[in-house]
Amino acid sequence: MDTSVLDLPAPVAARLRRPGWRDPRLLAGIAMVAASVLLGSWAVRTAQATVPVYVTRSALVPGDRVAAQDLAVVDVRLGTVNLDHYLRADEAIARDVVAVRAVGRGELVPASAVGSAADLDLRPVSVTLERAPSQDVVPGALVDLWFTPPAPDDDAAPDDPWELAGGLTVAEVTTPTGAFRASGGSAVQVLVPSALLPEVLTALAAEGTVDVVPVLGSGG
Repeated sequence: MDTSVLDLPAPVAARLRRPGWRDPRLLAGIAMVAASVLLGSWAVRTAQATVPVYVTRSALVPGDRVAAQDLAVVDVRLGTVNLDHYLRADEAIARDVVAVRAVGRGELVPASAVGSAADLDLRPVSVTLERAPSQDVVPGALVDLWFTPPAPDDDAAPDDPWELAGGLTVAEVTTPTGAFRASGGSAVQVLVPSALLPEVLTALAAEGTVDVVPVLGSGG
């Protein structure tokens, strides 16, 4: 019996077409690459961007005038500090601005540390010392004032010292130099709230000794 073989069509090999410019997949890939490049470039520029900020050349104490020529400028990288909290050098400083609280030497100037002299209720008072003050007593440091009554003439027990005022800011320190240093005569100018002036001034005029005691860690 004859067997016939059916002639079937030969399979046609599928050809891969090169994607054209209008192919959505190619366009999506190009867009993703472009977005990655732009994002990386933006991140690098942002990381390198800086803003000029004022720093102190010397310690500021309440009442000191704050002017651009008396400050230094440093560039601070964005993201390292909250620049809204500090005095920026790319913005003008208002006239007649003074420090309303102490700022240490070489520190960034906080925006909250400057204001109007009318906001201050402090008065400078000079305290003359019988001996040289501690090395921690520097402008901007905090000190306490203590009064020691004079020793009694009889055999009675001396009165205990008491604190006149605490946490006062040092505005200025004057210390004799050379041969006069050993003889005392140092003077420390402190900023006293108006409400404490009567007691402090009375103690300075009375017999006895007023000592300036530094608050440790405040003179840095």
